[in-house]
Amino acid sequence: MNPTFSVRATDGAARVGSLTTAHGVIDTPAFMPVGTYGTVKAMTPEELAGLGAQIILGNTFHLLLRPGPEIIAAHGGLHRFMHWPHPLLTDSGGFQVFSLRSLRRISEEGVRFRSPVDGREVRLTPEDSMDVQLALRSDIAMALDDCTPHPATEAEARASMERSMRWAARSHAHYYGAGGAAPPPGGLFGIVQGGMYLPLRLASLEALLRLPWPGLAVGGLAVGESEEERLAVLEGLVPHLPADRPRYLMGVGRPEDIVAAVLRGIDMFDCVMPTRHARNGHLFTSTGVINIRNSANAADLGPVDAACDCYTCRHFSRAYLRHLDRCNEILGARLNTIHNLHFYMELMRALRAAIAAGTLQEWSRSFLGVQNCQR
Repeated sequence: MNPTFSVRATDGAARVGSLTTAHGVIDTPAFMPVGTYGTVKAMTPEELAGLGAQIILGNTFHLLLRPGPEIIAAHGGLHRFMHWPHPLLTDSGGFQVFSLRSLRRISEEGVRFRSPVDGREVRLTPEDSMDVQLALRSDIAMALDDCTPHPATEAEARASMERSMRWAARSHAHYYGAGGAAPPPGGLFGIVQGGMYLPLRLASLEALLRLPWPGLAVGGLAVGESEEERLAVLEGLVPHLPADRPRYLMGVGRPEDIVAAVLRGIDMFDCVMPTRHARNGHLFTSTGVINIRNSANAADLGPVDAACDCYTCRHFSRAYLRHLDRCNEILGARLNTIHNLHFYMELMRALRAAIAAGTLQEWSRSFLGVQNCQR
């Protein structure tokens, strides 16, 4: 089932929308917790849903290596394998392969790399990525792209982008044609590339729009560029993206960066930041990020955030969370993760409410003012 999208309200470039998939409806702007190995670390599916997560992301690269698509397909797909009955998005594996610079070889065929698990050689072509994602039966799959490094010259970015566009066409043909008469389980999103060069971004978009995609993503950001460079790309590109389809900014996850992107018309986000930060003692609050490991929290009887009503803040003190962290207790990672994901889900609710009320500019100035003063 191809996902369908409708816009319910706007405030400037920002939109509130509904993305309908075979496994449910996603309210946008939406944040997708990352479930690398078919699990969002430290969380049960019921806890995630209880926090308000409507869609999560699975990593094609990691699931290809362990346990392998055959095992997941035998369960009927990733939803059943991980007991998540709600929408799922799977990435293509391109970014993870990109990160294995010393272990991979890129050609027109695709990528060959040494598995970081057991050292065996693995091939990942656009067709391979589609086959894995079809076996996972995700609601939203992603085309395989060649992630442009940063910094890159204009010639390097152009060559990478043009390869991504050729791979996108192959991904589209295989995803929608591999089953013959049977339709795929979900829909395939294309990815705009082109580095920091707006003309290349627009050329990438023009190439993608020759094919019907139910949604489009902006890739190749959050790879080391400055905030100014990232916002310049979004301001130049997003107004040209189709208004009737969701816009997904891949891998961007700081709260202030999410707000800035929503202001410019982005609808979907993913990042490991809330869960990874939680495991490292960094907790998001209404007044900025705190490090629970700091000695100032050793005897603090208050919650992480007095303005937060999550399970962690309602029942446990900063002193207790610091104690758990210092003792390396698993419960500490769980409680921190619950808090951080609750913060992100509340952030998205607040963004949707402000857009619907027409008060996004005022709300965002207040939010960004508090967050930025902590930087």
